[in-house]
Amino acid sequence: MFTGIIETVGVIQSIEKSGTNVDFTIQSNISHELKIDQSVAHNGVCLTVTALKDDWHKVTAVEETLLKTNLGELEIGAIVNLERCMIANGRFDGHIVQGHVDQIGKCTRKEERDGSWLFDFEYDSDLGNVTVEKGSICINGISLTCFNSEDGKFSVTIIPYTMEYTSFKTLQAGDVINLEFDIIGKYVSKLLNKK
Repeated sequence: MFTGIIETVGVIQSIEKSGTNVDFTIQSNISHELKIDQSVAHNGVCLTVTALKDDWHKVTAVEETLLKTNLGELEIGAIVNLERCMIANGRFDGHIVQGHVDQIGKCTRKEERDGSWLFDFEYDSDLGNVTVEKGSICINGISLTCFNSEDGKFSVTIIPYTMEYTSFKTLQAGDVINLEFDIIGKYVSKLLNKK
């Protein structure tokens, strides 16, 4: 389990196809602290560390993950958000994040607002996912509060710290993003729509 509070970013060093899987090698300042078999969220996608060295680690994404997330669109040099799983005695600073991306969405607007940035996003609401005003949303692994919540769209505001220390610094209108909707909302929706 994760909290959506990004520890650091990594840079994609290599991308290698292995059948229908893709192996990503990521350079980061936490790679030397990882261990093989450890779960780490990469842009909000929980992946297992399969190899590592001093300043890099390798993870594998299977075809299902590549089809349902933005990992398949990453290129060498891309920045990814990284978060290790929460330790049992840690503070829960974000919200409950499983590292299981529900669907992709798209950034439709980025606007500087004199010290902060407004981002608008759209997603396919036919898949049954919803946001609520002032509710939690996980974008590329980052726990955020959404507003302007409507069917298939919402907004977030980014503070300078988040802009500097996450992949939001490279995000532009038209970019595809990973979305994990609030787990509590998903359970409530499932129970209300149960037949």
